Amino acid sequence: MPDPVRKEVAQRSATAADQPATVPVVLFADELHTGLILDLKWLRRHGYVPPEGVEDKRWAAFSWGDETAYVQHEWLSPWQVFQAFAMPTPSVMEIIAFDWNIPEVCHHQRLYQGFVSDASGAGLAAFLNHCSIRDESGVPLTRGPASWGEGLMIRSPHTYYFPRICNVWTVEALNSAGFRFNRTLGLSADGVLRQARTKRNGFAKIWDPSWQMNAGGN
Repeated sequence: MPDPVRKEVAQRSATAADQPATVPVVLFADELHTGLILDLKWLRRHGYVPPEGVEDKRWAAFSWGDETAYVQHEWLSPWQVFQAFAMPTPSVMEIIAFDWNIPEVCHHQRLYQGFVSDASGAGLAAFLNHCSIRDESGVPLTRGPASWGEGLMIRSPHTYYFPRICNVWTVEALNSAGFRFNRTLGLSADGVLRQARTKRNGFAKIWDPSWQMNAGGN
């Protein structure tokens, strides 16, 4: 994150320090990848501008990654994997808006929930806006449909490379909301989850795919 944006996010997030933490932030993860589910109306109220075509739903799932990995439906070739990690490549931010209960939509993901104050939405909205290439009116430009759901892939001004991979973007987004995550320790999905469960961040597990499997076997 460039220094001017980091400073803006820090200033906006600092105003939230003395406010009660009542707004849910949901962290989702599979074995390798993480992302966030956020209250979309809350983000809009604090200045986030979604791309055209995103409906006014309750929730929006955000994730970040290499553009080819999101666009290409088949597995990446060894050369593409090497390019994604070793060479700067185009990236995207994915947004999927929905109204259903989160575990019903993301039943295949591990879900952890934390809380922030209402004012924390300003820093988070600033971060999300900065993750988008926007037109003259400030509306994000899109690459195409999302990899799942009825969402969109937003063109990003940033490049994807190791160590600035998808989970590091998740960590930066969380920090913009006032949480305290270490980027180096957040390279893996499990590294992000370990930090989420610490006392200083206070996330608690609200769903695990194994719960559904165990319930089905009873």
